[in-house]
Amino acid sequence: MSEESPPANFAGCDYAHHLLNIFFGQDGSVVHRFNYAQKAPLDIKEVGIEHRGDIEILDISYASRKGGRVPAYLVVPKGKGPFAGVIWGHWYWENSAFRNRKEFLDEAVVLAGNGVMSLLTDGPIARPGHVENQEPLNEQQITDLIQQIVDMRRGADLLLARKDLDPTRLAYVGHSYNATVGGFLSGIDKRFKAFVLMAGGLSNDSDFKSQEYQKYRQKVGAEKFDAFAAKYAWLDPGKFVSHAAPAEVFLQYASQEKFLNPERARRYAAIVSNPKRFKLYDAPHSLNAEARRDRIAFLAEKLQFKPPQTALVASIPDLVQPPEPAP
Repeated sequence: MSEESPPANFAGCDYAHHLLNIFFGQDGSVVHRFNYAQKAPLDIKEVGIEHRGDIEILDISYASRKGGRVPAYLVVPKGKGPFAGVIWGHWYWENSAFRNRKEFLDEAVVLAGNGVMSLLTDGPIARPGHVENQEPLNEQQITDLIQQIVDMRRGADLLLARKDLDPTRLAYVGHSYNATVGGFLSGIDKRFKAFVLMAGGLSNDSDFKSQEYQKYRQKVGAEKFDAFAAKYAWLDPGKFVSHAAPAEVFLQYASQEKFLNPERARRYAAIVSNPKRFKLYDAPHSLNAEARRDRIAFLAEKLQFKPPQTALVASIPDLVQPPEPAP
């Protein structure tokens, strides 16, 4: 299924106790579901290292609190720091060669030249041995998304444990599926100073009213859809991204989308708390070089590092937009 079609992807998150009470009442099952041991050992293992000039790209993994290990690249600038930090979340386009931690690697290497440390992880679906459940509205969708939220928070734990990272200058960049993950993170984890959310769904409440979702509801069965939606009604990213403040959110959307069209993108933007920025690009779901330039400029402003040279930014390869997979 294409990322542009409504897959009824619900997502979950680990959440601070007091905010859970504000949003969802005294639901103990919600609190229990999203607890994780923040001080548990990360068990970082280094597999290899690549040098690009003065930049180190460490091939690592760390323990997931939801089982297994999280493969990642840690891109380390030259020097002692303190460095700004960015955690990157890749898109899930099915037939893309960059449906993994490689999507933003070239961008992260360029930023490393200006004092930015980056962590780029493989989401659960990109990890060895993952077998995707193709049934509509299945529990694995929930499990995978919950794991990705917690794994990203553990990524923040990893970066912030380093003495060469400035804890006041941490940002998150997520594309598509991982933009939705970022929507949850923005309301959950106040260690992030800024978020860039690229072409991702940010409101189940809004989406369920759409014609596309109503057709999907009839296709899978209204009773089944409604029961699943009710069970996970608290997993609406709009309930979280509306509480992103004080972090600033930069929303980047593409005009050449079927489902995530400009009208829907503007509805998402209305939900996001201030401060926020919103921009549409004449591009498909992969976005384009203009979006990349804007994204880097935003990160440089919010994380207070000198922007890379224009020529270096221009040298970053565009993300290729593959054809949509067959239904």
